[in-house]
Amino acid sequence: MKCLNWWKSDCFLRGVSPKQINQSVKKKSNAPAMKLVLATCFFLMQAITAVAQDKQDLTLDECYEQAKANYPLIKKRALINKSKAYSIENAEKGYLPQLSINGQATYQSAVTEIPISVPGIQVPQLKKDQYKIYGEINQSIYDGGDIKQQKETHRTVSAIEEQRLEIELYQLKERVNQLFFGILLIQEQLRQNSLLIKDINLGINKMQGAVNNGTALKSNVDVLKAEHLNALQQAIDMKATRKAYVEMLGLFMHQPLDTAIVFIRPTPILSTSAINRPELALFNYQLHNLDVQEDAISARNRPKLDFFFQGGYGRPALNILKPSFETYYIGGVRLRWNIAGLYTQKKEKALLENDRIAIMVDKETFLFNTNYQTKQEQAVIDKYSDLLKSDDEIIALREKVKNTSIAQLENGVITTSDYLREVNAEDQARQNKIVHEIQLLLSQYNNKYTQGN
Repeated sequence: MKCLNWWKSDCFLRGVSPKQINQSVKKKSNAPAMKLVLATCFFLMQAITAVAQDKQDLTLDECYEQAKANYPLIKKRALINKSKAYSIENAEKGYLPQLSINGQATYQSAVTEIPISVPGIQVPQLKKDQYKIYGEINQSIYDGGDIKQQKETHRTVSAIEEQRLEIELYQLKERVNQLFFGILLIQEQLRQNSLLIKDINLGINKMQGAVNNGTALKSNVDVLKAEHLNALQQAIDMKATRKAYVEMLGLFMHQPLDTAIVFIRPTPILSTSAINRPELALFNYQLHNLDVQEDAISARNRPKLDFFFQGGYGRPALNILKPSFETYYIGGVRLRWNIAGLYTQKKEKALLENDRIAIMVDKETFLFNTNYQTKQEQAVIDKYSDLLKSDDEIIALREKVKNTSIAQLENGVITTSDYLREVNAEDQARQNKIVHEIQLLLSQYNNKYTQGN
């Protein structure tokens, strides 16, 4: 009908009168074109419904991705990369010619004199006030690998900072696990609560019939109705808790989540012995950084070879026998070697070795604690696995007793309190299974988080 109304509106917009529209509808109501329009509308509605349904499902991996992508700390990654690029670019400029401008004005107590007196010839006399301004260009020919090590140092420092950021982002998984599996638990408990309400309603209907027939007291129905209201209150409480969990998870994902969204239960996983936590990569980056620092010490203490060119203006210039202001220039190759660094090189490398040992100790301690925590979590996983083996049997027995009690209640053999006791016992058995299932999944995924797999 909506498609037909849409077609009429389209005709009206194209200038067709209502009378012509109605006549056209009568003539074409059974036409193939109308069938095609109806079929198209049907498939469009199906597609829209399917998309809407897809949007109502959310998996644990999607929560991980959205939380990591939208966590405010992720902005630091771009800053780290920019800082690394700027630092490396600055280091590379050491290969470019280096220009410096210098000047000085001095007054000295004595100057060089020529102790020769030649009749008729005046020997030039230097002035005690002297001036010089000059520029010098230096071009590195061999720097001992100093600039290369500076660039490598910037890379390793940035890698360490980025890996620290990755560790902080990885810790989001633990928070997401608590919220996601908490929602799953409440989601399953709500389903069980609806089954409990159904069983209580069944008892109410049975007892109401007995009251109507005069074989039971109205107070028996009131007891069941009170329990029904109690179950409804439990549902309200669970829905409020679920809503709070969903809103908190939405904050991590930086998007509002509809309370009607369905959280998909993840599949059970098997634990492994391998540990791939991001902290291990951080330890490796730190060790590599110590190697780079050691190479930088060696590069810093190697001789340096530069080409230089100096041009200036002063009094005196290169010819000290001419006391007037003149321009000058000088160029050549300069060797520089600061051997003072050789005195401390051995101790500096010894300090780096101490740092290397400390990092290895930290890594060993981290692996020990992680393995210890993994063993604890595996024990919890085994416990819930064993509990689940008997849950189905307990539920089957409790259901059997409950089904018998409903017939006994109808025949007046037992009281409503006896019936409610059996209904609650079955409900508790089912609730226990739900808790064991979700706790098993949570333990498995916490163990996966601990191992970093």
